[in-house]
Amino acid sequence: MRLTAIILTLNEAEHITDCIQSLDWCDEVVVFDSYSQDATAQLAEAAGARVGFAKFENYAQQRNAALDFVTTDWVFFVDADERGSAELGAEIRRVMQRQEAGWHVPRHNYIFGKLTLGAGWWPDYQLRLFQHGKVRYERPVHEVAVVDGTIGHLENPLIHYNYRNLAQFHATQRKYTAYEATILKRDGVIPKFHTPYTMPLRHFYWRFVTLKGYRVGLHGLYLSLLMAYYEHQKYRMLANSFE
Repeated sequence: MRLTAIILTLNEAEHITDCIQSLDWCDEVVVFDSYSQDATAQLAEAAGARVGFAKFENYAQQRNAALDFVTTDWVFFVDADERGSAELGAEIRRVMQRQEAGWHVPRHNYIFGKLTLGAGWWPDYQLRLFQHGKVRYERPVHEVAVVDGTIGHLENPLIHYNYRNLAQFHATQRKYTAYEATILKRDGVIPKFHTPYTMPLRHFYWRFVTLKGYRVGLHGLYLSLLMAYYEHQKYRMLANSFE
C-alpha cells in the first residue's frame, strides 16, 4: 500500500523545504497550495513534491479538494510548520496493515521555542492519517474529519513548531476568538453579566491545573494566563453582540 503526505500551504516558503524533507519515508508528498505569493510552490517542486492548486474557500473545502487530488491507499495530512520523523514513519507503515480507517497522531508543540508538555498542548492528538476514500471534512473553520470506520491512536509524535513569538500567538488567537464567539451566538448561547469574568477563571484552572500547565513552570503559567485572556475576549465579544 502506498502513502501520500498532503501539505496545505499559503505562503509557507519559510517552512516548506524542511517539512517535505522530513517526510522522505512517504511514497509521495503533495503540496496543495492556495496560490501563494511567495516561492512556496517553486521550493516544493525543487524538494521533490507534486504541487496542486485550489482557491481557498474554507478549510474543509481545501482538505476535500486535496483528497480528490491524490490516488494512493493512504493519506497523511501535515502542516507546513510540522515535521515528521523516521520513528513516526515506521509506526505509520505498521498501522497501514491494520483495519482502522483513521489514526490520531500526537504532537510535540514548541511554543516560543520551548517544548510544551502541559496546559493542553500534549498529547494534542490530531486526526491526520486515513485510508483514502474513508474520510471527508465538514465545517469551514476548525474543520472536522468524518471517518467511515474505526479510529486508533499512534504513539510517535509529529513535531510542531507552533507560535514562534507573541505577535504570531496574538494574531492567531484573535482570529480563533472571533470565530468561536460567532459560533456561540449561532448556537444560542446568551452570556450573563458575569460570564466574561468567570469563564476565564475556569479556563485558567482547566489549563494550569487540570491539564497540568504547572508541569512546565512559568512557561505553563504564562500560556494559561494568555489563553484565559482570550477566553475573556471571546465572551466579551459575545456579550457585545447582543447590545
